[in-house]
Amino acid sequence: MAVIKANTEDVRLLARLMRAEAEGDGQQGMLLVGNVGVNRVLADCLDFGNIRDMNRMVFQNPGGFESTQKGYFYQRARQSEIRLAQRVINGERFWPASNSLWFFRPVGDCPATWYNQPNTGRFKAHCFFSPTGEDCPDVY
Repeated sequence: MAVIKANTEDVRLLARLMRAEAEGDGQQGMLLVGNVGVNRVLADCLDFGNIRDMNRMVFQNPGGFESTQKGYFYQRARQSEIRLAQRVINGERFWPASNSLWFFRPVGDCPATWYNQPNTGRFKAHCFFSPTGEDCPDVY
């Protein structure tokens, strides 16, 4: 059962985001980006208080995803990516993004914090950051 509301177009939108943000990090990297997206829809806190659906999450401005400004994001989602998106919508969570609301690709090492949120780990090129349960209980 889905942890957030998502129709077919929402699943495809998340799949496109996952591919555009992390295709170079493989399926696991795309699943981690998907976790961040789902967490942003779930989180009624911090920068994500008005983000209650997939479209608002993907196109949030400011604070959204850089890939939405590039042409690759607008290519059609493939079935493999759609299956990955459905997995995270259905509630599968993967460390270090299990409860993360942010990620980015640094030039060097991951900083200890980003936007005052602690680093939860790195997967290949991306560092992940999670709020505390006190700040954002809905992502836990």
